[in-house]
Amino acid sequence: MISRRDAPQWMKESGRAVSRTAGRLSAGLRALPDFLLVGTQRGGTTSLFRALAPHPGVTPPNFHKGVHYFDVNYERGIDWYRGHFPLRRGSRLVFESAGYYMHHPLAPERIAADLPGVKLLVLLRDPVERAYSAHKHELARGFETETSFERALELEPARLAGEADRIRNEPGYLSHSHRHHSYLDRGHYADQIEVLFKLFGRERVHVAFAEDFFATPEPCYDAIVDFLGLERWRPADFERHNARPSLPLSPGLQTRLAEHFAPYDERLATLLGEVPPWRR
Repeated sequence: MISRRDAPQWMKESGRAVSRTAGRLSAGLRALPDFLLVGTQRGGTTSLFRALAPHPGVTPPNFHKGVHYFDVNYERGIDWYRGHFPLRRGSRLVFESAGYYMHHPLAPERIAADLPGVKLLVLLRDPVERAYSAHKHELARGFETETSFERALELEPARLAGEADRIRNEPGYLSHSHRHHSYLDRGHYADQIEVLFKLFGRERVHVAFAEDFFATPEPCYDAIVDFLGLERWRPADFERHNARPSLPLSPGLQTRLAEHFAPYDERLATLLGEVPPWRR
């Protein structure tokens, strides 16, 4: 039997369409998430999602890793969102993952309003490496046209100018550049974590680091399971997904970007009471 993950794309799309239709018809009986994996993009979220999904105490969405309701599909309404999830199964915790939730200007407020009591998981990665990886990712998907990473960084301020404010003022507005060209802005983690702590309280936000998760996944995974109140359990192995091999950055660019992120990393360390691994 073909697993859902290995099924052809046409089969996945057909399954999603059927699932969404059935889900809308039975929305009132369906679960809403108990926890969300909110980011960051290119920070290891797919690997963590796939490590959490088979846990016997949790249930992922139907045919999706992330529904992207709170960022780019909010106009569709809560019943549309419910339609992506299974019927509640006993005490299992329901979750989804969307790497744009933490960075989107309105998503955290929407989550706080619609999912009272929800817990958030945040997986952070060295912002220099994340930015470089994001450029390769967006280039491969056709959302970026600048093949030069340095040129894309030069264009970022102009591309993002006024976009966050426009999203806030026009809730239905979808910004291509804010979603796909935020190489440096997404790495300003302290700004985003401060918002999450304010809206949800520190006790409902668990921050982990991709470097720790990939180097020694067991203690990192156990801490997440404990945070969620689940029984201790581990997958057979911890796989790394969506990694894109590349040439290293030039020393000069590496240094410039590290200097750019330094004040944000210092604030992050103060917020968390822990120096992030890329600064240790």
